Amino acid sequence: MPSALPIADPAPADGLLPASVADGAGERDFGVYVHVPFCRVRCGYCDFNTYTASEIRGVKQSDYAGQAIAEVALAARVLEDADIPNRPAATVFFGGGTPTLLPVADLAAMLGAVRDTWGLAPGAEVTTEANPDSVDAASLAALAEAGFTRVSFGMQSAVPHVLATLERTHDPARIPLVVQWARDAGLQVSLDLIYGTPGESLGDWAASLDLALAQHPDHLSAYALIVEDGTKLARQIARGEVATPDDDLQADMYELADDTLSTAGYRWYEVSNWATGDAHRSRHNLAYWTGQDWWGIGPGAHSHVGGVRWWNVKHPAAYAERLAGGSPAHGRETLDAETRRVEAVLLRSRIVDGLPVGMLDAPGRTGVAGLIADGLVDGATAVQGRVVLTRRGRLLADAVVRRLLS
Repeated sequence: MPSALPIADPAPADGLLPASVADGAGERDFGVYVHVPFCRVRCGYCDFNTYTASEIRGVKQSDYAGQAIAEVALAARVLEDADIPNRPAATVFFGGGTPTLLPVADLAAMLGAVRDTWGLAPGAEVTTEANPDSVDAASLAALAEAGFTRVSFGMQSAVPHVLATLERTHDPARIPLVVQWARDAGLQVSLDLIYGTPGESLGDWAASLDLALAQHPDHLSAYALIVEDGTKLARQIARGEVATPDDDLQADMYELADDTLSTAGYRWYEVSNWATGDAHRSRHNLAYWTGQDWWGIGPGAHSHVGGVRWWNVKHPAAYAERLAGGSPAHGRETLDAETRRVEAVLLRSRIVDGLPVGMLDAPGRTGVAGLIADGLVDGATAVQGRVVLTRRGRLLADAVVRRLLS
């Protein structure tokens, strides 16, 4: 089942934000995330806020677009009441779940509401996630016609037994088809991969990388499998039915991915993300990592504006009920200066642009020399005032952050 929401202060029923969020708003980008919480099946490793048909009786997928559009209208009122000047959306990201389970007309209507409310910045990045078996040539062409510029396919693996362990439903042979259809429609393409699945060998992982690179995607993400509490996979491991992922093997897989992708002309720009060039980095995700503003639409969606972070109720039925009477927000926290600094260290240290040394306190700055000596931080960029991880540092990113904050 989906993971629990964070514990924080209750959000106000009207969703109004404190006046402080307007400070410096003109210097921050604004993005919109639209959460579509529906999936055809629940994968055993997933703890995202998603629901299959059997889990949402009484909730109609056909009603969802109208609900999301209502939250867009609410967002516009809240931001206007906070005296934040209108900013066109620099990025829009439809995630889930499987957004492409909804009709293209519904996705287009939600995007249209964002466009009509705030406008889209010139060259705005508009992405939808999709499963390979949830789209066809016609639907991808229709998405492009509606204004989407990018599609992120959940490929995960090219190996049938790995996909079976993950409970993914698509045939690997479909990957070349959907990528070509997306290209024909004029969409940029990203492929998402998972490595370290129980039973996956280094050779299996190499085969997945080879199939992914054969499609020449603009962007590729590779995430180590994490066993989340409460998932079916966690229960299988606890019962001894499935092996625990091997940390050393996952490290070998990461190094293989970095070698293979670098040889093919891709460059890492975040610990788990590579692109063919700066223009194909995920600008929406970069906005998260650099502390910009975004409004999250939908059940369980998180938002951040000017140091205030909040999240909506999780279940689609509760979301619809709360939205009908006010704000669907459930909890909220106002980040103090030190919390914002700590989060900046955590997130900016993971990207290739690096963490400005000036964001560190005195002990953290002193610790950089030791991290360079241990081969975890690049010495040349540190001299220039930025902390940038080496590949070994990327493998041990959490440990690096702990040392920077100690």
